[in-house]
Amino acid sequence: MNIYCGNLNWQTTEADLQTAFEAFGEVSSVTIIKDKYTSQSRGFGFVEMPKNEEGQAAIDGLNGKELDGRTLRIDQARPRSDSGNYGSGY
Repeated sequence: MNIYCGNLNWQTTEADLQTAFEAFGEVSSVTIIKDKYTSQSRGFGFVEMPKNEEGQAAIDGLNGKELDGRTLRIDQARPRSDSGNYGSGY
């Protein structure tokens, strides 16, 4: 399950996110999106969890919780156009 993580503090690291999500299960990857020119966090990222049940537990457990002084917005990531459903949901 790919999980969107929004409203991140610019100081939050990928290791911080991984630690928060590991409380709910196995984490296969963590990516914080950064500005390509400044390398500054853009305030959101994605966490990949291999088991849907653990991913849903993380969404339920972390959405609305505080991390590094910011209230997290956690939700299942919407697929991009490479999903085969071009334009659906947009």
